[in-house]
Amino acid sequence: MTDVAEELRSYWNDRGPVWVEYRERLDAMLAPLGEAAIARLHPDPGEHVLDIGCGTGTTSLELARLVGSSGHVAGVDVSAPMLDEARRRAAGAGLDNTSFVVADAGAHQFEPGHFDGAYSRMGIMFFAEPVAGFTNLRRALRPGGRLSFVCWRSPGENSWVTEPGQAVAEVLGPPASVDPDAPGPFSLASAERISSTLTEAGLVDIDIIPHDLPLSVGDGTTDELVRYYLDLLPAAAIPDNAEVHVLDRVKAALGAMVERRRTPEGITMGGAAWLVSARA
Repeated sequence: MTDVAEELRSYWNDRGPVWVEYRERLDAMLAPLGEAAIARLHPDPGEHVLDIGCGTGTTSLELARLVGSSGHVAGVDVSAPMLDEARRRAAGAGLDNTSFVVADAGAHQFEPGHFDGAYSRMGIMFFAEPVAGFTNLRRALRPGGRLSFVCWRSPGENSWVTEPGQAVAEVLGPPASVDPDAPGPFSLASAERISSTLTEAGLVDIDIIPHDLPLSVGDGTTDELVRYYLDLLPAAAIPDNAEVHVLDRVKAALGAMVERRRTPEGITMGGAAWLVSARA
């Protein structure tokens, strides 16, 4: 495992319990994006589907219902806490046509040519080596097998992330610059990079379309939503040694942002993604 892959594994295992805690709120926000990518995959009864970066299993369970008892869905994620939740939910739903493995989908040794389809809802942007990762997925697909995923476009097109970030920057100053191609939520923001990566990985019939829609963060008190943002901000966003009065100013800035965005239906933010499909 490379140093980058190990850092990502450690991060998602440390942060897994937070994502489990906020599963319902995050699922409500991401559901329209995931559903659009599932529609493009169009899984049929009896098919075997791989769910990449499946997290707490919401998309795996939906795929399992679509492929039926004669099919199977394998969810893979590096976060053991999230997969524990996925297994619990699958058992509770009586979906025994699912399995979950703690692994890096970009490097795990899947059975060659086993899957009819591979899918991901915002879980495919974290490969330490993208070409190698997508090559690994292509090998796991049968000839003609389909890949369908949704990933974020640029941060500037996604107010759900820029506005909380700007609120924090009002207090702490701008964050340190990062490599836009480094593994992370926006590593596939460029359609050109997606196309070149998938082509180099040996995938064909590549189709990339923009998908814009408002994203619902949900409702709640200002304090609840501020805590939500603080819990989900990158660990480096707020220094561990930040003084209480600084944290109070950050909370006030986030609270003001929340109230600016509040509607009778809750907090709604702008979202911009790519819907991507390809074949092995």
